[in-house]
Amino acid sequence: MHVVSLLGSPSATSRSASLLRLALQRLGDQASSLHEIAVRDLPPGALLAADVRHPALAAAIEQVLAADVVLVATPIYKAAYSGLLKAFLDLLPQDGLRGKSVLPLATGGSAGHLLALDYALKPVLAALGARHIADAVYAVDGQLLPQPGLGHAPAAELLARLDRALAGLVEHAPRRHVLPLRGHTPLHAARFSV
Repeated sequence: MHVVSLLGSPSATSRSASLLRLALQRLGDQASSLHEIAVRDLPPGALLAADVRHPALAAAIEQVLAADVVLVATPIYKAAYSGLLKAFLDLLPQDGLRGKSVLPLATGGSAGHLLALDYALKPVLAALGARHIADAVYAVDGQLLPQPGLGHAPAAELLARLDRALAGLVEHAPRRHVLPLRGHTPLHAARFSV
């Protein structure tokens, strides 16, 4: 299973980045290959000018097109996903996510921004042809507490929701080589746990 992660945060040390790294760690050996794209590291001029011929943008787009599974992580700003992520998603072809399983991950200051996933991000992912959009995982600040030198420590409830979402993602991913999530119950049991 070829996994591509998209980080739409302007910061490498953000809660969104921590949530994405956590998801990738918990996905474990499910990924036969992994490519990480931090949109903030793409050339800003080419990104804003939508220059899809720029080698860095072309390579990032090709990675997404080749993926079986895409993890999309973003902070929620002003009730919407980040402009950085929007700029990149706008560069994908109309069917750029066709046949792929996608897991939206987001962080925000309060639960009041949770619906930004349903009303802003998920419709764009669906319009790009995502075959399966897993249950989104949204974390508020208190669920990812800063730990000096270690990033952010997740709350137990957040880990449980993340594991359920990952189990659903793996269940709907293309069936090339699927193993149980590292250190977790088999997928058929995980589906029924609360």
